Amino acid sequence: MSGLPYEFALALRYLRPKRTFVSIITLICILGVTLGVAVLIIVISVMTGFGIQIRERMIGFNAHVTVENARQPQLNDWEKIADRIGTNTWVKGVAPYINTQIVLETQPLDSTTSSVFGTIARGIDPIREARVSKLTNSLISGQFRLGPNSILLPYVVARQHRVRVGDRVAVYSVPALRKMRDAQKQGVEEVQTAADYTVRGILDLGMNDLNANLVITSLADAQELWGQGEGVQGLSVMLFTFDDAATLQATRDLQRQLGTNFVVGSWLTTHSDFLDAITTEKRVMFYILFFIVIVAAFGIMSALITFVVQKTREIGVLKALGATPSSVALLFLGQSLVVGVLGVLSGLGAGMLALRYRNEFLGAMNRLTGYDLFPASIYQFTALPAKVVPSDVAIICVISLVICVLAGVLPALRAAWLQPVEALRNE
Repeated sequence: MSGLPYEFALALRYLRPKRTFVSIITLICILGVTLGVAVLIIVISVMTGFGIQIRERMIGFNAHVTVENARQPQLNDWEKIADRIGTNTWVKGVAPYINTQIVLETQPLDSTTSSVFGTIARGIDPIREARVSKLTNSLISGQFRLGPNSILLPYVVARQHRVRVGDRVAVYSVPALRKMRDAQKQGVEEVQTAADYTVRGILDLGMNDLNANLVITSLADAQELWGQGEGVQGLSVMLFTFDDAATLQATRDLQRQLGTNFVVGSWLTTHSDFLDAITTEKRVMFYILFFIVIVAAFGIMSALITFVVQKTREIGVLKALGATPSSVALLFLGQSLVVGVLGVLSGLGAGMLALRYRNEFLGAMNRLTGYDLFPASIYQFTALPAKVVPSDVAIICVISLVICVLAGVLPALRAAWLQPVEALRNE
């Protein structure tokens, strides 16, 4: 320790365990900082991993970019437009789609009661769709076959309405229902019969919203249900790179390329509310959990104030020997720095260790409590996601260390202002 400035040498000497009350408080302060840093790293990493998994699921079953007609509900020359979009350097694949509202009536073979519900039918071209999404790889049972009057149901819809592969469902389109209503207003009894569709497969679309509100049909069937002619509603575009910056740049480039007759949107704008909610939750948790570190900092301040009172005589001797107020202040700031460094390093190690064995710990807690603390039916994840971002870890460690050092400012100033005569007289 001879190579260190004497202020830090004394700080380390005073922090050595001496089986005193102050040593116990110091140990508790280090444990408090450790706990705060570890919990922050764990929670922020899990929330980051959760956000990344949600984004990947969104992107997997939704287009990176969509292109629609700005003046009409349909794109008539969609194949020419798709070829034109395909020349863009950002674009990896293009596929047409139609989203139209329908009413489904099911009649399970093992039941005497039917089920009627509204949903969205998405019409796709299976060959082109495989280039822009993971939809064609989401089959649970049956076949991904979209021939005439064929339909694919998500497993949530199939389970709720007791539909299996091979069952037939009646599909009522909105144009047909509207035509029947208009005929009734004119006093004409016109009946629009439902089209019979066969359930060819059961899908898992990755997100509860999609699994509960979407069915898949062929593009030709969707055009008939949509009632807007031979066109499509829009084009799904897959990019080579789909991070936030690349998506925004590709959207601008495509908008300039296609002109004002088209509306170019992206998954960032479509799911902006949900993505903003995840970001806000992560930020709020970051601020809330930092209070653990602040509480530990108050513990450091309390320990140093007690230490100043106990070492009043030694402080008086140091100042009588010529120690400057800044040296005395540096002595106590050095103590808070050492406590902060030890707490941050141990918290970093504990946090990384907990993240490494997070799923094993989660399984143990599930068995201990008897509850599923992370149900896959809600979150759609079989394991607890986590992503360690070095910049987040660095911010947590640096801010925690700064808070710990600042906790020693008040005791350090109190010791620096202490007059040597008064200190020795009180002793």
